[in-house]
Amino acid sequence: MHIERTGAYPRQAVIRYRYAVLLGCTALIALAPTFSFGQEAASSSPDTTLKPIVIQGSRSSLNTDNDSKSIVATETTGGGKMPTDILDTPASVSVITSREIQERGASSVEEVLQYTAGVSTDFYGSDDRFDYFKIRGFDAYMYRDGLVIGRPFGGLREEAYAYERVEVLKGANSTGFGVSDPGGSVNFVTKRPKSDRFGEAYVTGGSFNHAETGFDFGDNITEDDTLSYRLTGKFKRAEAEYDYSQDDENFIMGGLTWRPSGDTSLSVVFDHLDKDGVPGSGGHPVGSDFARSRFFGEPDYNYRGINRNSVSVMFDHDFGDGLTFSTNARYSKANTDFGYAYVSNTPTGGSTIADRAYFGNDSTTEQFIIDAHLLYETSFDNIDSRSMLGLEYNTTQTYNDTYWGPAPGIDWTNPVYTGAPASVPLIASTKSDQKTKAVYFQEDVTFFDKLVATVGLRNDWLDLSETNRFDGSTAGADPSEFTKRFGLTYKITGELSAYVSYADSVAPPETGVEPEIGEQYEIGVKYRPDGFPALFSAAVYDLTKKNITVTEASPPFEQTTTGEIRVRGLDLEAKAELTNSLSVTAAYSYMDAEIVENGGVNEGNRPQRVPEHLASLWLNYALEGNGSRGDMTFGLGGRYMSSYYYDDANTGSSEGNVVFDAAFTYKIQENTTFQLNVSNLFDEKHIAQGGFGADFYNPGRTIMATLRQTW
Repeated sequence: MHIERTGAYPRQAVIRYRYAVLLGCTALIALAPTFSFGQEAASSSPDTTLKPIVIQGSRSSLNTDNDSKSIVATETTGGGKMPTDILDTPASVSVITSREIQERGASSVEEVLQYTAGVSTDFYGSDDRFDYFKIRGFDAYMYRDGLVIGRPFGGLREEAYAYERVEVLKGANSTGFGVSDPGGSVNFVTKRPKSDRFGEAYVTGGSFNHAETGFDFGDNITEDDTLSYRLTGKFKRAEAEYDYSQDDENFIMGGLTWRPSGDTSLSVVFDHLDKDGVPGSGGHPVGSDFARSRFFGEPDYNYRGINRNSVSVMFDHDFGDGLTFSTNARYSKANTDFGYAYVSNTPTGGSTIADRAYFGNDSTTEQFIIDAHLLYETSFDNIDSRSMLGLEYNTTQTYNDTYWGPAPGIDWTNPVYTGAPASVPLIASTKSDQKTKAVYFQEDVTFFDKLVATVGLRNDWLDLSETNRFDGSTAGADPSEFTKRFGLTYKITGELSAYVSYADSVAPPETGVEPEIGEQYEIGVKYRPDGFPALFSAAVYDLTKKNITVTEASPPFEQTTTGEIRVRGLDLEAKAELTNSLSVTAAYSYMDAEIVENGGVNEGNRPQRVPEHLASLWLNYALEGNGSRGDMTFGLGGRYMSSYYYDDANTGSSEGNVVFDAAFTYKIQENTTFQLNVSNLFDEKHIAQGGFGADFYNPGRTIMATLRQTW
């Protein structure tokens, strides 16, 4: 098998040195290594010549070489652990490349995902504790290099700069990466060392006293390319848009890749993430219309800390004759905490004194996970076969303490802060242990290079234990969960394919709670023209989830179970580099969501935080330099979200809204660019979360300016 694809058309660059502006780049250039640069990485200039993506022979690792050069990806592991052409994947998959992330200036996971079909973000407004997003109306599990991280709610906010790409699989598929939610999954692909010299360094400044610097560079250590390194870092000192806030971060990641032969590769990556911030604004009194900067929490009890260290090991070996072996492993330990006072109730009798409560959490999580699989590819007559057999082991231990108690009220017309509490009552203290052993099988069979049959089978054996550290009591469970996936893809032409699929999912249960079960039927079509880099896709689906566990939003945070929720919908998406000057990312989603069964309560209602319509459009237009000035790129985007209910009882709802974003890039010289990004261009303001005693607004306008040097 030999497939060669070229992602774009070259055109002559206009190179002019502009002495006055170059003086401002001195700090950036000082960050760059002093050795001579043999090959420059792609800048944000539109005149980049893309390398062809060459897929040849047996390969079990994903090729991400083009991700820094194009917004259009051609293959994915989102449908499973096998790198697969997106046209041959019987599922809706969106890939956000590092090029797209940089163009839009996305710095958080929510910002990375907000132009993706089927994905809703930012429905908690100024609550900044976690990454908040849903796929097709349901929570979605996060993975890193195919190894589970967990749910975003209750986790930590991932650093987008650590990843080469973000893959979004829409719909149920526990056979791919393991037990998970049926709405979909998000897989982060770690930046690894490359076999050539590359690099960038940047400085960013902007709204809310934002000051940031970062770098990402690598090279070969040995002359024969057998040993390479990569070093990535980001350091930020900033505030949030509300008073008494902080948003500081230190991130460093280093990796080594050893290639003793063309058939073997071993990568080891270490990363350290340290964040010192705040959990959110604490909310605003219901019905008020204060500026986002007003703060009704408690300045002396307002913190959000994250400290995580992880080591990832990735090994691939090609035995020849179509047989390859791969294993990924990761060890991580994370300590997180937060504490804040929030508005818990707004009086309606004329008083201006809002009730408040203290809420805090301390958590320590230690995880070791390893996956190993064999991939065998063979062909006979007019049949091509790819078979994967794998094993996975995951052990996770978590200590979790939750604090909650009443706080002094606050007069919103004349706020007077009372200082940090002497103590906050500890209402829950648990130790949780989860061990998972799994075996899985995946098969792709292609007949006459036209019809692709896909099968995925997996069984997970879970050993769950939870200890109440108040009284020492322990509860446990050892469920065994079997999941399956079937798909048929018909390649109508070399550019157009259609598919039909069935997939089911099982979310890992907690002790005393039934596992959440999901299933989905989907029909879709994908078009990738040969004439220019682009991918157009459309899908309709019927998705059902049963035994849904819901944690109440207010204390005592009890868990309840919803019987069945059904979502029927449509996803449309396009990513296209239409010309050398114009590229577009467009998405539309329709979701018909209903609570089907719930013991007679809220049946027929729409589930909380699930909008009916989502739409987005991002345009990038490049204007070539003319000698006296450099190349310029203009970006403009818009995001529409229809209204959604704050609770399953449908007692309160948000308003539909449109938010615009913009970007501008100026090429100062061959390897130096200035970039300006504006989020929420017109400062659109609406209530993103409400119904629990306070209102939380959507993020306001932010302006960021970046000076970037590449080599």
